[in-house]
Amino acid sequence: MPTEVVPRTIRIAGVLTTLQAAAGLSFVVALLIRSTSSDVGGVGQFEPTQMVGEAGYYALLSSGVLAAGIGLWRGKHWARTPALLMQLLLLGTAWYAFGPSGQPLTALVLAVPAIAVLWFLFNREGRAWSFYAGAAPDADRDA
Repeated sequence: MPTEVVPRTIRIAGVLTTLQAAAGLSFVVALLIRSTSSDVGGVGQFEPTQMVGEAGYYALLSSGVLAAGIGLWRGKHWARTPALLMQLLLLGTAWYAFGPSGQPLTALVLAVPAIAVLWFLFNREGRAWSFYAGAAPDADRDA
């Protein structure tokens, strides 16, 4: 399989990963809006600057996921590993939401896209695309 041809499943995984990043960025916007409120109570008392810091953390994380999603869509091999790592983290979060937290709907919302991306990256076409990635520019070529 030539490396110039990006399989459809890799592009779909890229779109799903990009949508996950968009959801993360919308969470960042919600945190920033909430930080402007005078009462940001909840468990303990939060200062508005703490919420801005939390928003910054999630903005950084979501930006990395966005880069991986766009990279997969464009057929960049480097994007596969960060996307895989993110899906595994989301599956762990979904397990916690389903089990100890008792929130099965949240677990499904997290797990279904994560499982789909993993399937798209590990099916026959995705593995072949990943396996036949070009060698490093300074590598010896036997062909």
